[in-house]
This record gives sequence, C-alpha cells and structure tokens, in this order.
Amino acid sequence: MLGSSPNLAHGKSAVLIAGPTASGKSALALAVAERHRGVIVNADSMQVYRDLRIITARPSAEDEARVPHRLYGHVDAAENYSVGRWCQDVKAEVDAAWAAGLLPILVGGTGLYFKALTQGLSAVPPTPPEIRAAVRARCDAIGSESLHAELARRDPVMAARLKPGDRMRICRALEVLEATGRSLADWHRDGMPAILDADRALKVFLDVDRAELGPRIDARFDAMLAAGALDEVRALVARGLDPMLPAMKAHGVPWLRRHLAGEISLAEAAEGGKADTRRYTKRQVTWFRHQMPDWAWLTPRKAEKAISGAISA
Repeated sequence: MLGSSPNLAHGKSAVLIAGPTASGKSALALAVAERHRGVIVNADSMQVYRDLRIITARPSAEDEARVPHRLYGHVDAAENYSVGRWCQDVKAEVDAAWAAGLLPILVGGTGLYFKALTQGLSAVPPTPPEIRAAVRARCDAIGSESLHAELARRDPVMAARLKPGDRMRICRALEVLEATGRSLADWHRDGMPAILDADRALKVFLDVDRAELGPRIDARFDAMLAAGALDEVRALVARGLDPMLPAMKAHGVPWLRRHLAGEISLAEAAEGGKADTRRYTKRQVTWFRHQMPDWAWLTPRKAEKAISGAISA
C-alpha cells in the first residue's frame, strides 16, 4: 500500500513511477495519465536521446499522441546530458503542468534523477562547448592518466575521488574548473534545492519477480531488433561520435556496434545486450532499496489501483 498518501486534488503534487527495465513503467504511466489528466515526463537518462528511440524502448508515437509526453528524444546523441541539465529541464515541465492544471507523472529507471528531483543536487553551471571540446581533445592527445595528473595539480580534491582511467569524469572535473574557476567539489557542496516536495508526491517502485523480469527483458530486446534497432545503431555509428558518450553506451548499443564491425554474430550481440540489461536491473533494485527507502514497492497489477485510489482519496 501507499500508506499516508498526499492529497493530489491540490496543486504542487506529482506521481513518481520508477522500476527496473521492462517492468511496465510506461504502460502504467499511460494508464494513470489518461485517467487523471496527467502529463508524462521522462526520468530515464537514455530515453532523452533523439537517436535512440528503438534501442531504449521509448514510448511509441501512438502512445505519445494519447497523452502529452515531455523530455523524450529532445537531446542529440553528441551531447553529454547531465542530471543537472535534466533538473533544469524537468523543473520547467513540472511547473508548466501545474500551471495547466495537469498532474505531472514522472517515469523512468534512473535513480539519480529521482533523488535529485526530491532531495536536490549540486548546481553546476553549463560548460561552454568550446571548453568541453578543448579538454576532450587534450585527453585524446595525452591520455586520461596524464590528464588525471594535471587535475591532481590543479584540483587535488577531485583528483583524489577519481581513478586515472575514468576519462569522462576527469574531463568533466577539468571542464568545470576551467569554465568556472571552482572545483566541481565546491559546486557539489553548495547544492541545488529539491524540485518537488517529496511528501506531496506518490512514489511507486514497480516490484517484478526476477523469474518474470528476465523473460520480459529478453522478449523486449528481440522486439527492438525486429523493430529496427540494428539500423538505428548503424546510423548512430555512422556519425563517428566519441564512444565514451552516454548514448554510445546505452544497453545493447556496444554489442550491436561489435556485430556491425564484424566481431560477433547478431545472436551473440543480442545475448550480450540482454545479459547487460539483466545485470543492470539488479543494480537498479539494489540502489532504490538503499537510496529511496520511503517508496512504496508494488507489483504492476496493484500499482495502478493504489495510485488511482490515492489520487481520488
């Protein structure tokens, strides 16, 4: 049960739906939105990318036509979209929903997004593209270990937190330092306030038995392949993007890239993508249990009834 649920008849409230990959989050959000004048807002870090509609199982065009969907496919794969940018984007969408008298329904599997939404996050300003490009070019030229040594001289606090091989985070720390003159650690300390009052939100994590979730993951990956996921990844590879970008590491993408390069068969690529996804769902479940203990854990079948009951109470 949801326990002492907030009264969602008043403004400034929201429904938060999280859960492991393939647990039925999107279908639940759609049902709740249709029944309660909602707008669905994406809280999945991979479904933001325009290039990855199929391989990330974004809502279909038909579903998007049924109720408003926001923050899906609005970012180019060449960008390194951060949780800080998502917080800025999602605040605008939540405020717009409230202003229109709609119920924001945030749905996804990215735990850090939900944590930032309800608990706040460091307010790191955007990095100018020219600084980001210069730092990454330097990393390409001298390697991450040399760049880590530079970071250790200029920002020993951040360098101590990062491994010399962690290319993306080392670059990020140097980008922020060069753009702002301040350590990323300082920005983390200063913080950004929560966007939602967690006490006025319904927070549901979809609890699916692992014996059921595994076959769902397998069936979904097969369906994505049948829908054209391989062509989608082929088009992504043709762009020649940095393989360390988040979009290039979405579940299934590295394996299908290996198949396209002639390294492995399509069957091997599919099995690799499925296995990675199953491992990821285990991490999602563990993370939410430890980081978000006040969420209600419900089966998909019980979740819609519980949410609708709480909204109508």
